[in-house]
This record gives sequence, C-alpha cells and structure tokens, in this order.
Amino acid sequence: MEQSTDLGGRILLVDDEAAILRTFRYCLEDRGYTVATASSGAQAESLLQRQVFDLCFLDLRLGDENGLDVLAQMLVVAPWMRVVIVTAHSAVDTAVDAIQAGAVDYLVKPCSPEQLRLAAAKQLEARHMAARLEALEDEVKKRRDVLNSNSPAMMAVLETARQVADTDANILILGESGTGKGELAHAIHSWSRRAKKAFVTINCPSLSADLMESELFGHNRGSFTGATESTLGRVSQADGGTLFLDEIGDFPLALQPKLLRFIQDKEYERIGDPVTRRADVRILAATNLNLEDMVREGRFREDLLYRLNVITLHLPPLRERPEDILALAERFLAQFVKNYGRPARGFSDAAASALKAYRWPGNVRELRNVIERASIICPQALIEVSHLGIGEPTGGNLPRVGDAMSLEDLEKAHIAGVLAASPTLEQAARTLGIDASTLYRKRKQYGL
Repeated sequence: MEQSTDLGGRILLVDDEAAILRTFRYCLEDRGYTVATASSGAQAESLLQRQVFDLCFLDLRLGDENGLDVLAQMLVVAPWMRVVIVTAHSAVDTAVDAIQAGAVDYLVKPCSPEQLRLAAAKQLEARHMAARLEALEDEVKKRRDVLNSNSPAMMAVLETARQVADTDANILILGESGTGKGELAHAIHSWSRRAKKAFVTINCPSLSADLMESELFGHNRGSFTGATESTLGRVSQADGGTLFLDEIGDFPLALQPKLLRFIQDKEYERIGDPVTRRADVRILAATNLNLEDMVREGRFREDLLYRLNVITLHLPPLRERPEDILALAERFLAQFVKNYGRPARGFSDAAASALKAYRWPGNVRELRNVIERASIICPQALIEVSHLGIGEPTGGNLPRVGDAMSLEDLEKAHIAGVLAASPTLEQAARTLGIDASTLYRKRKQYGL
C-alpha cells in the first residue's frame, strides 16, 4: 500500500474504481510520493486514524456514499490535510460545492498523468508552506503554553517580568532545569521595545573558554589555529536586541572579567583585532545553580553576579504549580495529536490523577516529553496511566546491567535517572563523574 519517498509528500487516494486507484497510484509513486489507497469512506477514515497524510484526492461519487459527507469527516479527523475533489464533467457544480465545504481544488476526470502530478505538486507545496508556518506558530505557542498559568506563584513572576521587560535592566532567571527559563527569556524580549531586533542565545556549558570568547565576541581570520574565516560574534549579532546567556553558572571563570567589562561599558574586542567595538545589548541570564554558593567557593565572580541580577526572577518548579499540571498536559496533548495525527483526545480520570500526584523532577520539560510519548503510543481516545510511564516502582521497568540493550540506551537511561534525582545539573555531573559541559552535550544528544 505504501512506498517511501524523498519528496515528503504523503498522499491518500479515495475512489471506488480499482482501475482509477491503480492508475493514479502508479502515476504518483513514479514521482516518489508515498501513496495509500482506499475504496470507501470507512477505509479512508481507518487510514487517517493510523497515518498522517498531506494530501487526499477524493472521488465525489463513492458508490452509495456522498463524497461531501466523506469530506466533512476527513476535515474533522485530519484538518491539516488538503483535499482535492475528483469528479466527472457532469458534476462540476457539485465540486464547487465541495470547495465551499472545505476542499482546496477539484480535478476533472479523465485527466492526464501530468495534470495529476501538477495538481499534487501544487497542493503539496502549499501544505509544506503551511507546515512551516505552523511550526513557527507552534514554537510561539509552546512558549505561551509554558508561561500561561493559574498558579499564584507563577503569575507573580510573570507580572514582575512584564513590568521590567520594557526597561534595559539585566535580568537573572533562576529555577530548576525544565521550568521554562528559556521560554521566559524569549517572552521578556518579545514584551520589550527591543522585540523587533535579534534575540541571540549562547549555551554556556557547551564551549571551552577559548571557544566561548570567539563565539561571544568574534575573531579575525588567522587569529588562532583553525580560524580560517573572520566571525562577528554573538554580541555583534545581538546589537540593538537581547543576548541570552543560558546556564550562566557554567560560564568559564577565566572569561568572566571580559563579560563583566562588556556588561559595564558595552565595549569589547574580537580575538586578533585590537579595535574596541561597542554594542547596545540587553543581557538576560539563566541558571539552575546557586550562584551565591559559587561566589563563596571562588567559582563565580561576585561583581559579575551583581551586574547580572539587577532583577532576579525565580521560576517555581512544576510541583509548586499544581493548578497548571492538567492544563499544560491538555495543551501539549492537543499539539502532539495535531502533529502526529493520533487518536488520543484526553485523559482518563486515573491518568489525570496520576499526572497531578507525580512530583515532576524534570518539571515542564518532563511533562511535555511524557505527553508526547503517551500521545504516540495511545491507540484510543483516552490516555490511561499505562501510557504515561510515570510513577512506576523503583526497578519496575527500568533497564538493568546485563539487559539486552545497547550501551547507548543504557547510558541514556542512567543519565535520565541521575538527572531526575539531582537538584542541579552540577550535582548530576558530579554523580556521573563528568564535567557539566559534557553532561550538557549528552542531554542534547539524548533529548533529555
């Protein structure tokens, strides 16, 4: 029934004439599209429940079925899918009715292979453009989802953030891993008068001191081994906008004086270039570490901390936002059901209770991951506790040394468990016996 494709076009053909299905299918598969066929509305609905399609060619006459009724059901099950009505000359008026009912175009048969391919290419391009727009909108919505709240503690943080967003005060965002610090930083930028300028992020644990300096301030070609091209640096890219220093607690100690100087004077030099430059940049920083403890231990400069935390925002962990857990879960579920075309539409009472009772050590990020997995594996309308995979007794379904699994899977499971049990990323790194930058890269690698 199906064939893989490099073009990314997934097409459903619905017609009660086997010859038409066969001809259309061969014609489209010849262009590399993935094609599935159905001879009735019921078969089509069954396929739509199990697979995601970008485009459907729907015959207006399906035996005793009315194609308009099938169209209406399709638009409920797969509202993103573009539907082209296929009709005979005598039914063009009805095809126009179908367009008014939600179809995007109609095709009169008999049609040539080239007409069919052109119609498919046109609609798939439109679908791909819509998907790109949806992805951008989803990214914005994802941030809103994390920040929308009925929790008094969270609402107080958001109110303060809105009040200070339109100033140029530096802001330090504190909170456990997964609480939404990056999303809040994006929101502050969008609420500020710098919103039309760039929002630039540097992930501090991911680079050594030398690479961090180059990434931050830029370098001239030939200034060090491997510097084959000159780079502007993130500070220059953020000029007029916002620079977000994510996981600032892992910023290299040796480079902190240069960052402090830039924050104070807005001046810097690129590596290998003596020219002093200026950039108008607003600084936002975030960490899940205790910077005051790090100052006492000599691992973070006190004067830099004072410059960063003109305004400090503490994001509460999800376990302290019980009013938000189900609302967030429902928003995430709606998003993933749309993305994956899965049948789940809600949570059973038992699953809802489990979500509210769980401690969420990974916070909103963990909740999002749990709902994504559940939305994929749930074959029915209501997600049950068994689909969530949370709150199992220790050792119940966890991998054990000697299990038939790869080292990579074992490492991923072990890192996930240590992260869930550790109050900070730094503590997790110490437990694992690796530095924080290595743990940061492994979290990215495994999607933790």
